[in-house]
Amino acid sequence: MSVQTFTDLPALARHLRDELENKKFILIYAYNGVGKTRLSTEFKNLGKTVNAGGESAARGDTLYFNAFTEDLFTWDNEERVLRMNTDSAFFRGLAELEMESRIRQILHRYCDFDFSIDYNEGLIGFSRDVRVPQEDGTQETIRHDNIKVSRGEENIFIWCFFLAVAQLAIDGQEAYDWVRYLYIDDPISSLDEQNAIAVAAHLAQMLKAQDRLKTVISSHHTLFFNVLCNELNKPKQYFLSCDDQGWQLRDTGDTPRFYHVAMLKALHEAAQSGQLYTYHFTILRSIMEKTATFHEFNHFGDVMKRDPDDKDGILHYRYIQLLSHGNYSLFEPVEMMEENKQIFRRILKNFMKDYRFNPELFPEAEAMEAGA
Repeated sequence: MSVQTFTDLPALARHLRDELENKKFILIYAYNGVGKTRLSTEFKNLGKTVNAGGESAARGDTLYFNAFTEDLFTWDNEERVLRMNTDSAFFRGLAELEMESRIRQILHRYCDFDFSIDYNEGLIGFSRDVRVPQEDGTQETIRHDNIKVSRGEENIFIWCFFLAVAQLAIDGQEAYDWVRYLYIDDPISSLDEQNAIAVAAHLAQMLKAQDRLKTVISSHHTLFFNVLCNELNKPKQYFLSCDDQGWQLRDTGDTPRFYHVAMLKALHEAAQSGQLYTYHFTILRSIMEKTATFHEFNHFGDVMKRDPDDKDGILHYRYIQLLSHGNYSLFEPVEMMEENKQIFRRILKNFMKDYRFNPELFPEAEAMEAGA
């Protein structure tokens, strides 16, 4: 299994560009906090040309979607509108390109609300048709304007906005003929599993139907990543991690689902070291959910209890339910209390015992069992 180490992100971005000389798609799986967003920015920056004064002289060659793209849109709760940062070049020239109809065609795959764009003011308003029962037994359709959309719906809209712009680049539209690469980083931060599958399948369909642009996609969402691996034509697949030595890019093309094993190894090592944080319960739950699906169980709790009267299994299930939905930040992690660490170790040990992986990947399993 090939592993390459890079001392900085620009070097890694250059490597990805070299890879795209021979590949159409690169998929990168990485945990939050590894540097996916920064990598997408470095990749974009390498495509820019500079003048003698060191200033950017052209837009570059990359159309990208990441957290900075989402930040171009801000929800105004007082006015109930989504505000666009019209100072950004991202929005230039879009008013003449019938963007509403382009976005609407994509948006209606996922949502039932509608929208309107005021380009002069940089405002997007939302509306929804609601069926209201009448006294005579019929129903009347009433349009509710100026509605507040959920955070998930807002993210879906922004994603569809980007896809409409990306389609312009794919079609070679004059305003976007400078685009050679798409770089997409985690477009599904607030989506449920069903929408994650729909977004990945639609994205793969869109990318496979064109030959103009090369694409890099990075994500921490295992289901989204899995669907793309299966839908795209022989993409290059990597697992990205980092430590004090730099960033490691591990080729996982010959080892399907390696990212799941990598997640389990990370939990195993955290349990041994004692450096356990509340978000580790969320990662463990994610692994259990994928395991339950693979073994055709109805729920992740089914991989935790073996008998109806298995009290520990039922108790552990409740712990996972409670502690995987805590209000915490991955960027300001909260360490578990000692009692929760012991419960976490016990749940993880039982899971690894019941669903056995190659023991060579976990050479110090005895140390974890001793601390359980």
